[in-house]
Amino acid sequence: MIPNARIEEAAYTIMGKAAIEIPEDYRTGIRGMLEKEENELSRFVLMSMIDNWEAAEQDRRAMCADTGVPRYYVKVGNEARLDGGFIGLEHALRSATARATRDVPLRPNRVHPLSRQDNNNNVGINAPEIEYSFEPDADWIDVTTVHKGGLFGTDYRMLFPGDGIDGIKKFFLDVMVQFGRRGLACQPAIVGIGLGGSKDTAMVLGKQAACLRAVGDANPDPEIAKLEQELKDLGNSIGMGPMGFVGTSMVVDCHIEVGYTHTGGMPMSVHSFCLSSRRATARVHADGRIEYRTDPKWFTPYMRREGIEWCADAALHAAE
Repeated sequence: MIPNARIEEAAYTIMGKAAIEIPEDYRTGIRGMLEKEENELSRFVLMSMIDNWEAAEQDRRAMCADTGVPRYYVKVGNEARLDGGFIGLEHALRSATARATRDVPLRPNRVHPLSRQDNNNNVGINAPEIEYSFEPDADWIDVTTVHKGGLFGTDYRMLFPGDGIDGIKKFFLDVMVQFGRRGLACQPAIVGIGLGGSKDTAMVLGKQAACLRAVGDANPDPEIAKLEQELKDLGNSIGMGPMGFVGTSMVVDCHIEVGYTHTGGMPMSVHSFCLSSRRATARVHADGRIEYRTDPKWFTPYMRREGIEWCADAALHAAE
C-alpha cells in the first residue's frame, strides 16, 4: 500500500527539481547545437543558457522567472494500491503544488479566467492538471511534473489525407516561422507533434510528445522516426536560431505521437516546449521507496498498442 505522504513527498521534490535542474538529455542536445552553430550571437545565447542553468543549480533557484504552469502526468501500475485511492493521490499532488509554490518558490501563475482571482499557490479549478496512464504487471506509480509555459508555443490545423507528408511539413514550417518571427516560443526547444486521433487527442498527444520524451528518443515506428528527423532538420534550416536570432539552432529534437483517426481527416498539433525543458519524475514503489529521474518514460509499448488484447511478448517482438 503506497501511503499518501510518500506521494506528496515525491511530488514536492520533483516540483523543485523541475524548476531548477535542467535534464541532462536536454543539456546534451544544446551542447550539440553549440558545436554546429556558426552565428556568433546565437552561440552567445546558447552559452548564456548553459551558464544560467549552472548558476540556478548552484544557487538553488528557479532557472527562469516565469516558472510556467505546473501539471502532472501519473502512470499507475495495474497492481498498485494507493492508501487514499485516487482521491488521496490528487489531494497529495495539489498539496505538494501549493507547498512548492511557496518554498521553491514558483511564480503563482494560476488565476480564475474571469475574476482573475489568484490563490497564490498554483491551485484552483482544474489546476494543476493531472493526466493518467496505466501499466500492466507493475505495483508502483510514476509521478511526473512538467512546468510548461501556458500562453503560446502551440498551434493546430485540420489537415486532410490528400495533404499527405508534404502537408505535414508545410504546416510544421508555417508554425516554426511564426513561433520564431512573433516570439511565440522560447527556442531552441523540443517540438512535439500530435498526428491523428480526434481534435482534442491530437492536442494531448502533441503536448505529451514535447514534454514527456527525452532528446534523442526516436519513435519505434521507422517511418515516424524518419519523419521526426526530417522535421527537425527542416526546423533548423529556416534561418532562425536561439530566441529568434539568426542561426540554425531552433529545434533540439522533434517527437511525433500518433492516434488512429477519422478516415476523412488528419488533425495535427504542434507544441514547442521551451528552453527551460522543465520536467522531473519520481517512481514511488509499493514499499514506499522513491526513485528520481528526468526521463518520464511515458510512451510505453502498452500505451502504443493497436489491438484489443495486450500481449507483452508480442510487443517485445515488434520492438525488436
